[in-house]
Amino acid sequence: MSKTWTNMTACDLGRAIGKGTINPVELTEFFLDRIDSHPLSPRIYARATAVRARGEAMGAATRAKIGLRKGLLDGVPLSWKDLYDTAGVATEAGSALLKGRVPQADAAVLTAATGEGLVCLGKTHMSELAFSGLGLNPVTATSPCINDEKAVPGGSSSGAAASVAFGLAPAAIGSDTGGSVRIPAAWNDLVGLKTTAGRLSLAGVVPLCETFDTVGPLAHSVEDCAHLLAALENRRAPDLDGTSLTGARFLVLETVAHDDLRDRPARGFDDALARLARAGARINRGRFPALVEAMGLTGLLYTAEAYGIWEPVIEAAPDKMFPRILERFRSGAAFKATDYVAAWRRLREIRGLWAETMAGYDAVLVPTSPILPPDADRLMTDQDYYVTENLLALRNARIGNMMGLCALTLPTAEPSCGISLMAGPMEEDRLLRLGTAAERALA
Repeated sequence: MSKTWTNMTACDLGRAIGKGTINPVELTEFFLDRIDSHPLSPRIYARATAVRARGEAMGAATRAKIGLRKGLLDGVPLSWKDLYDTAGVATEAGSALLKGRVPQADAAVLTAATGEGLVCLGKTHMSELAFSGLGLNPVTATSPCINDEKAVPGGSSSGAAASVAFGLAPAAIGSDTGGSVRIPAAWNDLVGLKTTAGRLSLAGVVPLCETFDTVGPLAHSVEDCAHLLAALENRRAPDLDGTSLTGARFLVLETVAHDDLRDRPARGFDDALARLARAGARINRGRFPALVEAMGLTGLLYTAEAYGIWEPVIEAAPDKMFPRILERFRSGAAFKATDYVAAWRRLREIRGLWAETMAGYDAVLVPTSPILPPDADRLMTDQDYYVTENLLALRNARIGNMMGLCALTLPTAEPSCGISLMAGPMEEDRLLRLGTAAERALA
């Protein structure tokens, strides 16, 4: 039976625990054994938390035995991106700058998940300080991509995606500042949820840009993402039954999102649109010209805040950083405080225009990424290739962050090519219901 556990969703594993056909201790040991023995595990996990996992699994097994389970996911193990603080266990955010950093308390969302009975398997590798969508990290480790062993997996939640795709965890918790959940999810054929900024606590989360940082799950299904979000909030999951695309109104955003769109992502996106239409969705195409201006503000807003947070730590030991990430951080020093304030004021105006323009649609659709996972070796040796691919990797996903939205990426018929549904701020429950119907149409 355990041979099939890597192919089961987190919710299916939870249901089996509830039925008594899976013991949480055996389930956790199965995944810990895979982490110990899998040849790619050192590139996926920064460190396992076996002692903690075993204790949490024993508690879940006891609750299951006496009929006092805390919820559907009680006893289900998952991995955590290595920027979530874990009490007594190193949290280094993929950077030598934080080597040996051991927090004294869990991050708030980890505390919430533990309270719901989820089992912490360990901490996964990531892009250095979360500041790249590629998943390339020569400082600690570059995780593998499920569809191309020579390619990067997407970042910055690179190990999070790989842990699920390679069967080393049923689900994972990553973070998304400019696409860092959705890109690795898409490139590894997973479902990824970007939550609205401010919805989930960032207490105990190593920051990149706190105004954009968000917590989000990567998993095998929309249902998994819905229940993981609920666990992180200590609430009941939304009802996903009876969902349908009949009459749903979608807008295909043509501004920015289709520039330099490569052939396979385009094919995957077009095939997905056709399937959604056959399932009853009404799909229009349209533009939002102000988005061009908004996207032009990303360099200022992201780098200025990131460098403002990290300058003292970085400049104390800059030689410890991957030079291309160091350069990106340092570019934030070029902006004045007045530029930053003016940019945020203008972005809020554009967000208001977006809300007015998109009010009649249930979701806005874009290809999750316009490119496929780039070649890891070439990224290290070809500067022009690195710059081009790094900018394009996150571009479409960043639309959701800049407009202050929640977003969900789903796999398409093309490997490593996702389609994203974006909805208004704090509309995750409605988006997850739409996503459930869309997932069924795309299957």
